Amino acid sequence: MFDGVQFQDLRSGTGDSCNHTKGTIWDIIPGIKGSMYPHQQEGFEFIWKNLAGSTEIDKLNSSDPDNVGGCIISHAPGTGKTRLTIVFLQTYLEMFPDCRPVIIAPASLLLTWEEEFKKWNVGVPFHNLNNLEFSGKESVAAVNVLNKSRHQTQDKNAIRMVKLFSWCQDKSILGVSYSLYEKLAGEKFSKDEGTNFKRKVARETENEKFRKILLNFPGLLVLDEGHTPRNQRSSIWKVLCELKTKKRIILSGTPFQNNFLELYNTLCLVRPGFADTIPASLKKLCQRRLMREKNVMKEVQDSISSSAGSHADEEIKKFKALMAPFVNVHKGSILQKSLPGLRDCVVVLNPPDMQKRLLESIRGTSNTFEFEHKLALASVHPSLFLDLALTKKEESILNKDWLESHRLNPNEGVKTRFLMEFIRLCDTLNEKVLVFSQFIDPLCLILDQLSSLLNWSEGRELLHMHGKLDQKTRQSMINKFNDPNSEAKVLLASTKACSEGINLVGASRVVLLDVVWNPSVERQAISRAYRIGQKKVVYTYHLITQGDYGM
Repeated sequence: MFDGVQFQDLRSGTGDSCNHTKGTIWDIIPGIKGSMYPHQQEGFEFIWKNLAGSTEIDKLNSSDPDNVGGCIISHAPGTGKTRLTIVFLQTYLEMFPDCRPVIIAPASLLLTWEEEFKKWNVGVPFHNLNNLEFSGKESVAAVNVLNKSRHQTQDKNAIRMVKLFSWCQDKSILGVSYSLYEKLAGEKFSKDEGTNFKRKVARETENEKFRKILLNFPGLLVLDEGHTPRNQRSSIWKVLCELKTKKRIILSGTPFQNNFLELYNTLCLVRPGFADTIPASLKKLCQRRLMREKNVMKEVQDSISSSAGSHADEEIKKFKALMAPFVNVHKGSILQKSLPGLRDCVVVLNPPDMQKRLLESIRGTSNTFEFEHKLALASVHPSLFLDLALTKKEESILNKDWLESHRLNPNEGVKTRFLMEFIRLCDTLNEKVLVFSQFIDPLCLILDQLSSLLNWSEGRELLHMHGKLDQKTRQSMINKFNDPNSEAKVLLASTKACSEGINLVGASRVVLLDVVWNPSVERQAISRAYRIGQKKVVYTYHLITQGDYGM
């Protein structure tokens, strides 16, 4: 379709020629330094030193390519990593207009990036490859080719090709989700029937063009929530490792998620040569989980914990020292200095008799996941058991007709009872409430109970954000909740879908409905409200059911 406007005829530079010749990087856009917090200023210079070799303009072209590479900006959630990155991209594009930056992010955050570029009036087009509507910033030549072709404007790949062409042709930024990038740039495999053997499948010509452009053309890569592709066995991690550019920035407030192996994979992604620089003893520290899976854990345990843990501590210190040159850490002190405050509360609740008997009946469940799932639901409200597979003991206690008839009665569940009274109180104080749960069913129940009890409506006073929402609806919901003049009072949010990257400073009260075992996930959730831009003290409430239930 684009035979008349060939990609290879465009500028092929990757940002090796400077537009400015004197001064420092702060002189590129005069006055920009004063608009940034101290930790952002430090991070800005840190990125320049890692990706370009210097903060002095006259030294940028002469920097040693072997000492230039990727870096990680590990600033606490809510401290302005997006703003920092936008300022860097803005100045980097002034210096190197042909560098073709790509931002890869969770799909739910791409519209947030779009809005941030508009908010800060960057003046550089942002082409959202996931958005199948044109922004008006696309190449006129490419749009004309599309309009004249037999392709309909609804053709997804044709629209994406227009956006890719526009990004390649002019100084601009490309945004794409992890899942779409994997789909367009990854290899295709098929599994042979009757075996687990996978073989590579030849891609169609158009698909192969997508792959080549996305792997070869970017001169700068930004991975938002960069801990996402942390499994070396995942397709997205493998395809990102194929990217030609070594200039990579990972943004993550919580790069350490579960274990050292995942952190090691993240470090290898941002700095492909990292694996060659790390001593064998530290590789063992990082690969403990992998070794365990191969049933040779004992060797590693002996080498790491031989001196009652002191050796392991020394190894971790060495590991931190290796990371330090390309990992910039800010733990969030700016939030304590610039925000009204954070108050963390644990609320222990005593369940009514029916709920207590139900919780006690779950103790015999053998499957761990099933056990925790049931506990989490039963600790909110007993009617949530209605759609679960029950044991004989649980069935003997339950009266399904009674549960169904009391579904909308919040007093039968200790957490729903607390929530109803709490939300009423917050409403009188004009405080908006953000409620997080790992499960959809409790949020749906709470939505129904609030609608019934307070005569509130979904979409007006009540908002429900989950993973199935499209990007536009999601962003519209965020804007509505944060608008102090809107009718929105409560946002019910899925922890998995809404705990990262989004700004929900409209809330000053955050309720965690169930226990989150990964501390980084809990921290991310709270940071949706407790972040730069918050005008009120943020109160967080961890709801715990009294008794030995773990929920």
